[in-house]
Amino acid sequence: MSGVDRRARGIALYADQFGISASEVENHFVETYGKEFAEEAFQATGGVAWESNHLDLRVRSLLVLASLATLGGVESRIRNHTKWALRHGATEEEIRSVITLVANYAGFARASVAMEAVNAALAED
Repeated sequence: MSGVDRRARGIALYADQFGISASEVENHFVETYGKEFAEEAFQATGGVAWESNHLDLRVRSLLVLASLATLGGVESRIRNHTKWALRHGATEEEIRSVITLVANYAGFARASVAMEAVNAALAED
């Protein structure tokens, strides 16, 4: 995959995730993070991580939610990825189960904050 293809794929994935046009994604990222950071994000996201044939988008979304829940301080990302996970076929029960499982490994404090973000996102849909 060429750099141009990766960039375009990254922008398309962000557009799908945020529910906005590709031009809006590009403008948002540049205005929010700067051009250099935006370009890195587009290239990284457009790579094979979201396109591999080994894991479907539902499973990938659940894994991303688990990873985000372990970090703490990324509640807005958890809300966005919760909505994206639903669009990728994950159920509310699966999403809540993933966060509950994370509590045993990342701690209840982080998982409880993540669950609050998940519940807020689910209430919006």
